[in-house]
Amino acid sequence: MTETPLLNVPSSNQSENKSNSAICLDLDDWWEIVYYIVPKYIDTICVIGMLGNVFVLFIYLLHKAPLKIAEIYLMNLAVADLIFLTCLPFWAKTIRNEFNWPFGNFLCRSTSASISLNMYTSIYLLVAVSVDRYLTFVHTLSHRRTRSKTMAKGICLLTWFFGILLSVPTFMFRTVKHFPLWNISACTLDFPTPSWVTAESLVFNIVGFALPSAAIIFLNFSTIRALQKQAREQRALRTKSCKEHKGTKATRLIFAVVLMFILCWTPHHFFVFLDILYQTELIKGCFWGELLNFGEQFGFTLATTNSCINPVIYVFAGKYFRQKALEVFSRFIACGFPLSWVSFKQKSSYFNVFPVRSSLT
Repeated sequence: MTETPLLNVPSSNQSENKSNSAICLDLDDWWEIVYYIVPKYIDTICVIGMLGNVFVLFIYLLHKAPLKIAEIYLMNLAVADLIFLTCLPFWAKTIRNEFNWPFGNFLCRSTSASISLNMYTSIYLLVAVSVDRYLTFVHTLSHRRTRSKTMAKGICLLTWFFGILLSVPTFMFRTVKHFPLWNISACTLDFPTPSWVTAESLVFNIVGFALPSAAIIFLNFSTIRALQKQAREQRALRTKSCKEHKGTKATRLIFAVVLMFILCWTPHHFFVFLDILYQTELIKGCFWGELLNFGEQFGFTLATTNSCINPVIYVFAGKYFRQKALEVFSRFIACGFPLSWVSFKQKSSYFNVFPVRSSLT
C-alpha cells in the first residue's frame, strides 16, 4: 500500500485494480489533476514560506536586543520550517514526473529524513512554547525560577536531538527502487518486513502527533481559561485596562495557533491512521486503497501550509516583532524611519503586548 504521505508511490494498489477491475474505478484522470495541481501548490508554499521564515531569522539575528525565551523557540521553529521548505521542491519535481525520482539515492534519503525531522521538531517546539506561555500566564510566580534562556536553549537542543533520532529509520530505509509495473524509479521506504511499516506509522501517529497535540491543546486552553478568568475579575472590579486588552489579544492569538495547527495537520495524521488499519487488513478493498492514495496526498499537501503560515500566526501578528523589524530596517535604509514619533511609553506598550518573558511576539 502507501508509505509516507506525498513521498509514496501513488496508486500502488493498481495491481489490485487490474485484477479487480469490475469493482475498482479507473482514476488516471484524477491522478493527472494531482500531477498538475500539487506541484504548483507546493512551489507557491515554498516561495512564500521561505521568504517569511528567512525574514523572521533576519530580524531575530540582526536586532540588538537579546532574544527572549519564546523567541528562542520561535527562531528554532523558523529554522525547522526553512529546512523543510528547501526539501519540498525536489518532491514537487518528482510529482510532475509522476513519482519518478531523478535526483539519486543520497538526496532521496537526506530530503526524506529532513522532512521527517521537521515533522517531529516543529510539533515539540510548539509544545515548548505552549508550556512557556502556560507557566507565564497560569503559574507566573511559582515557576519564575524554572524559566531561563539557558533552559530554553537546552530544550531546543534536546528537541533537535529527539527529532534526528526519530528520523534515523527514514534515512536508513529510504532508497531509490525501480517499479517495473509503472516503469519508474521511485524514492520509497523499503523496510525489511511489513511489521516495520506498521510500527513506523504508529510511532509517527502517536509520538509525532497524538501525544504532543493533546499537550498543546490542554496547555493552550488552560491558558485561555486563566486569561478569561482574569478578565472577568477585572471587569467585576471595574479595572478594565491595558492589562485586560493584553489578555484578550493573547487569547485570540493562542486560539489561532491551536486552530491553524489542528486544521493543517489533523487530516494528514487521520489518513496515516487509516493506512495503519489498511496495512493490518482491518479495512480492505479497492475503495479504501484509492481513498488512502488520494487522501494522503491531500493531507500532506495541506500540512505543508503550516510551515508557510507559521511566520504570520506566531510572529507577524505581534506588535513587538513589528517594532523589532522597524528598528532593524531603519539601520539599513539611508534615510531611516522616523522613530522619534514613538514615545518611550508607546514603545513600552509594544514590548508589553504580552508579558515580555513569555510573549509569542
